[in-house]
Amino acid sequence: MKNLVYKIIVLAVIAGSVNINAQMFRNTSKVGTTVASFLKIGAGSRALGMGGAYAAVSNDIYSLYWNPAGITRSQANGEVAFNHAEWLADISYDFAAVSLKVDDIGTLAFSVTSLSVPEEKVRTIAYPDGDGRVWDAGSLAFGIGYARQLTDKFSIGFNFKYIRESIWNTSASGVALDIGTYYVSPFNDMIIGASFSNFGTKMQLDGRDILFNYDPDGDPEQGTNNILSKYDMGTFDLPLTFRLGLAMDVYKDRYFRVTTALDATHPNDNTEYLNGGVELSYNEMFMLRAGYKSIFLKDSEQSLTLGGGFNYEIPDMMTIGVNYAWADYGRLKSVQFLDLTIKY
Repeated sequence: MKNLVYKIIVLAVIAGSVNINAQMFRNTSKVGTTVASFLKIGAGSRALGMGGAYAAVSNDIYSLYWNPAGITRSQANGEVAFNHAEWLADISYDFAAVSLKVDDIGTLAFSVTSLSVPEEKVRTIAYPDGDGRVWDAGSLAFGIGYARQLTDKFSIGFNFKYIRESIWNTSASGVALDIGTYYVSPFNDMIIGASFSNFGTKMQLDGRDILFNYDPDGDPEQGTNNILSKYDMGTFDLPLTFRLGLAMDVYKDRYFRVTTALDATHPNDNTEYLNGGVELSYNEMFMLRAGYKSIFLKDSEQSLTLGGGFNYEIPDMMTIGVNYAWADYGRLKSVQFLDLTIKY
C-alpha cells in the first residue's frame, strides 16, 4: 500500500512539474478573463505573512483554502477561525471556518467567504448627486470540506463550494471543487503539498438590470412594440489555480522553530509565479513571519509581506490564536489582515 501511495505522489508531482514547465515561457496573460476574482484572495494572516507560500505548510483550518488535505494535520480535534481584511478601495474581505475531526471518518469542515463593496448612490446625467437609489456589489462562497489521512505520511482532501456574485439587481452563480494532497517525505520530513483550486462551472450574469424594451421594426406607430428583451451576457471561467509547494523545518529545538516554504503557482488567467516565506516560532507561542509574493509575475504590484502572532493556551480547554499580516501592494498601497483562531 505504501509503495502504491509513493508512486501516485511521484506521478502527481511529475505531472504538475511538466505542466508548469510547459507554460514557463508563456509571456502573455489572460488577466481579467475570469470571474469570482475574490477567490484569489488568500485566507489567513499566517499564510499571508509568509507570502502566500502555504500549500505545504498547511496544518490548520486555513488550509481549507490553500490545500484542503492539510486540515488533517491540525493537532486539535476542531478549530474555529475568523479572518478579516480591509481590502483595496475600501472593500471588505471576510473568511470564517469551522472544522471537526471524526474518528474513523476523517476531518469535516465548513467555510464562508465574502467580499462586499460599500453602498454608493446611483448617479445619472439628470441627477449627478444621486437619484435617491443606491447600489452595491458583493461576492459569497460557501464551502464544505472533507479530508482524510490515508497513512501517517499522506493525506488527501476536498472542498466543494457554491459561489455567487452580484452587482445591484444582477447576479451569477456556480459551483467549484478544490482538491489537495499532503505528503511528508523521508528527506528531513520535508512536506510536499499540491492542490487544484476552483475547478468548476462557468458563470453568467442574469437579472432585471439586463432587461430592456425593444421595437423590432423601429416604428413606434405600427407593428409590435415594447417587446421585453434581454442582453446576451457572456459566460466566464472561474480562476482555476494549481499550486505545488515545499516546506521544511530548517531548524528546530526545544524552544525555537524556523520553517521555510516555497510555492509554485500556475493560474489560468495569468503567468506563473512563485511565493516564498519563513516563520520563526518561540515555544509555539510567539511567531514572526516574512515573505515575498508573486515572484516572476508579470506587472505585479505585490511584493513584501510581514506578520506575526501569538497563541494562548487554556489548559484542558482550548488554545486561542491571534495573527496579523501586512502585504505591500505597490501603487495600490497596502493591505492588512487580522484573524482569530480557536482550537479545541
